Amino acid sequence: MQQLLRIAVLLWLGLATSQVRAQFSTDYEAKALRSVYEARNLELSFPTPQERERVIKAGLYDPDNVVPLDVDVYYTHGDRVPSIFVTIPRFVKGVPYSLAYVTNEQRGNGTVLRAYPSYDWHQSHGADCNGLTSVYRTQIDECGRMWILDSGEIDFVQHCAPQLYALDLASGGVVHHYRLPQGTYKPGFSRFVTPTINLDAHNCDVSHVYMADSIGSGLVVYDVNAQRSWRIENKFTYPHPDFGTFTVAGESFELWDGTVGLTLTPHGLAPRMLYFHSLSSDWQMTLPLEALNNATNWRDKDTASALEQFVLLGKRGSQCVGSAMSETGTLFCGLVQPASILAWNIRQPYTQQNLALLIEDEQRLQFPSGIKIVRNYEGKEEFWVLSNRLQKAFGTGLNFKEINFRIQKCGVHELLNGSNCN
Repeated sequence: MQQLLRIAVLLWLGLATSQVRAQFSTDYEAKALRSVYEARNLELSFPTPQERERVIKAGLYDPDNVVPLDVDVYYTHGDRVPSIFVTIPRFVKGVPYSLAYVTNEQRGNGTVLRAYPSYDWHQSHGADCNGLTSVYRTQIDECGRMWILDSGEIDFVQHCAPQLYALDLASGGVVHHYRLPQGTYKPGFSRFVTPTINLDAHNCDVSHVYMADSIGSGLVVYDVNAQRSWRIENKFTYPHPDFGTFTVAGESFELWDGTVGLTLTPHGLAPRMLYFHSLSSDWQMTLPLEALNNATNWRDKDTASALEQFVLLGKRGSQCVGSAMSETGTLFCGLVQPASILAWNIRQPYTQQNLALLIEDEQRLQFPSGIKIVRNYEGKEEFWVLSNRLQKAFGTGLNFKEINFRIQKCGVHELLNGSNCN
């Protein structure tokens, strides 16, 4: 254990060599994230058995198309047992609802999921734009609000304008709503997948929300107080041709996705930056919030606008899916090859010797698409990850005799220091 702690400290200080990094990874292979939820396929709840039969007959529910993408977690008023939410995007038709929570109910196929905030929000499948059409990721803030980014499209059909909801988790009520105006998205092409909020360090005010458009390869900045938004798109938000092929557990598939991962410098560290990456790329990018939040920098929508503000920090050599930032400035990402959790201290250069593989697990981390850092009932940070075997869903098809979907967790302190995950 002393050796592990010494290696962790060396990595943290940016003094580790490739030999130390290899030793760290080798020692860590015996460790494992704690399993919270596993499923061969998802057990979905419906208001009535008749409604379940109706959506199946109407082609609105196809169990083969139900693939969770993101996880979000909230501890209510010090409760030891958190509320766990998952998103189920409507990549294609056949997904009855796009945002759900994990219940305590058990059925033959496993733990039951129930639509959130209610089934009514999802049942129109895009016919009612006051509901939810397709949700890829959410963010729950420390003031008990869930920020939901709705892409508004199903299978590249733009049913509704992309929109942002903020729901109070205690009451389920809407506390904020914003529809993206024309010009900030590309109808039938954009796919908004990730929201990240800039929450004030001293109160519950949110100044800006940053939204990733993966297929449209851009960023949208929303000024909450001014109720206006602007789009940013350039070579740094695009995918890279060398990383359009994804290989997971020996199976390959093609994805051509731009900006996906968004995280912010934690409060207390300056200057504050947006860290972002495209899914089909190995570049890690950053951009100062001061420039990002200044609408005049992006007024002309030119792909060369404020290009000098973008910084290529470095390259990973592999695609990263979900990402999250700890309060002390450790950036985590779910690496595709090898299937692992990668960590980097933002105070150090983004170089191979400063990138640490904390957990490598080809079985239980197949496509780690959803990653969150949350604060538990003791006030300690926890790392949560959802993996979904997307390579099979996009390829030969999921084998429902195997575990396909997993939610796992670990204390951030334990994860960084080589301790067992509790």
